[in-house]
Amino acid sequence: MNLIKAVLFDLDGTLADTAPDLIHALNLSLDERGIAAQSVDKLRYSASHGSLALVKAGVPHLSEAEQINIQQSLLGHYKKVNGEKAQLFAGFKEFLDLLETNDLPFGIVTNKQAKFTRPLINALGLTHRAKSVVSGDSTLHPKPHTAPMLLAAQQINCKPANILYLGDAERDLVAAANAGMIGGTALWGYLAESDCPDQWPSQIEFNNVNDLHQFFVTSVLA
Repeated sequence: MNLIKAVLFDLDGTLADTAPDLIHALNLSLDERGIAAQSVDKLRYSASHGSLALVKAGVPHLSEAEQINIQQSLLGHYKKVNGEKAQLFAGFKEFLDLLETNDLPFGIVTNKQAKFTRPLINALGLTHRAKSVVSGDSTLHPKPHTAPMLLAAQQINCKPANILYLGDAERDLVAAANAGMIGGTALWGYLAESDCPDQWPSQIEFNNVNDLHQFFVTSVLA
């Protein structure tokens, strides 16, 4: 693990808790249709899987056509509320400081569209800190394809074998493995009860950001 020279993060559910904004946008869409609001706790696990998955989890009884209409309304609302309630998970301020102090670059590879990613990164105060920000439409194929992973590796000027990629979904770890990166599972993320992270192709699991921080202090930087 002392070969790690850079870190890449998934965004939703790994680096930042974005579920409150996404679910708020969903509830604004539901309210327009006279449908009861959904709780953040109930839908948090769906926030990593895209807006349509979030809608399907919130109103599974509606037709696919109705769900798609709500999704489009959600995206319109999300453009306005994106970044209002989202924040870095606890411990990340100190961890990112640790990376920068030790000249280890970090970046972000997300399936979120760039028009949502960039404003969110700015709201989180990372625009001038992240050395790479690759969105779901930055390449022809999103994760689990390797294209966004390899683009990020190129942008931070680091070999894939020397990059730790942290994610909270199976596609994140599949993308990391296929790109030749070291995969790390963020167990604090938006994992559903049906997820089986121990079966994902990762090299290491972290229960929380403090565990991640301690791992770097004792195993990467030592």
